[in-house]
Amino acid sequence: MEKVIKIGLLGSGTVGSGVIKVLDMNRRQITERVGTPIQIKTVLVRDLTKPRPYLKDLRVTDDIEEILRDDEIDVVVELMGGLHPAREYMLRAMEAGKSVVTANKDVVAQFGKDMFAMAEQHDVDFLFEASVGGGIPIITPLKQCLTANRITEIMGIVNGTTNYMLTKMTECGSDYDTVLKEAQQKGYAEANPSADVDGLDAARKAAILASLAFNTRIQLEDVSVEGITKITPDDIEYAKDLGYVIKLLAVGKDSKENGVDVRVHPVFLPKSHPLASVNGVYNAIFVRGNAIGEAMFYGQGAGSLPTASAVVSDIIDVSRDIVNRTFGRVRCTCYEKKTLCPIDKTESSYYVRLLVDDKPGVLGAIATAFGDAGVSLKSVIQTRRNVVDHAEIVAVTHIVEHARIQSALRALQALPVVDEIRNVIRVENERG
Repeated sequence: MEKVIKIGLLGSGTVGSGVIKVLDMNRRQITERVGTPIQIKTVLVRDLTKPRPYLKDLRVTDDIEEILRDDEIDVVVELMGGLHPAREYMLRAMEAGKSVVTANKDVVAQFGKDMFAMAEQHDVDFLFEASVGGGIPIITPLKQCLTANRITEIMGIVNGTTNYMLTKMTECGSDYDTVLKEAQQKGYAEANPSADVDGLDAARKAAILASLAFNTRIQLEDVSVEGITKITPDDIEYAKDLGYVIKLLAVGKDSKENGVDVRVHPVFLPKSHPLASVNGVYNAIFVRGNAIGEAMFYGQGAGSLPTASAVVSDIIDVSRDIVNRTFGRVRCTCYEKKTLCPIDKTESSYYVRLLVDDKPGVLGAIATAFGDAGVSLKSVIQTRRNVVDHAEIVAVTHIVEHARIQSALRALQALPVVDEIRNVIRVENERG
């Protein structure tokens, strides 16, 4: 054990402190697995005056140059978050010949191409297991363990905040505003929760997962995004009545006919689906490949130690490469340029909830509007739940192109007997 692998740690917050703790409490096993010790040499912080007892034995700086110019530092671990200056610091670290480990989904989703190019140019590693799914191993399986497969579908619950909120709405009958406030009080949701509830956090992770699964570069702007802000207790109850639960899913599909389709949106998920029982702040990613069939990866999607577990696993991989003088064993896997499926060509079943006049002939008029748009109905429920002098009609369609459902919605909106289209949610069909 001649060499000690030395680390420059950028950020010492929730995940950074977890990395320090994991490296310390598992030091003996990690040293044995790498073949040499790993040591954090310098930690970059924003405010040197802030008390940080867990850093008392480490060198602390607010000057990035102390890390970038230190030839003893082999690996830079970026846990600052955000796009800037994290992106620039990582690029400069690789340019200086240092491998980089990050949990930064924003940078990986938007600037992954730049990161991989710099790593290849300077013969260093760039690893990002913790950028999706917290402690769940999914990046490495997609890049290595499942490479014998042609993956046709990847679907995941990748945002713990929204999964917690939908779980509470399902179990307690609470409305959106109530569960959001509770999530904020528990620290699961930020004061400004838009990144979570509007689906943007999940969209960044969807872009990363789809790029790896389908070997083609998916940009954030390629992901169709819809959040959970329109979900009501009534939608939750109708889902239960019909045998479903509502989940916010990141969905990626690759078909030879239509190309790659990547979306984030609420879904009516059959209770029999493996993802349907994933509740609270837990995450899970479901993968379908032509050799493995179906597989699911499940665990804690956030938190200090679970996320630190993924970061430290990358540190171990990088350290093994340094010891063995082998870098870039798995380079960028986006070697294909696949066609993206236009949103109008995407296919799904749909749940449509309407507020209508309570009088004869309404159901027939609505069925006609669907039929004229080429939309076939699988089931229809009419109820007077929570309405006066009106009725609600809930229709579930068979699989249809998105363009056709949009045409049907325009026709329904124009009907005098339809007072409001209250919600439209995609429906995942039973697995065959």
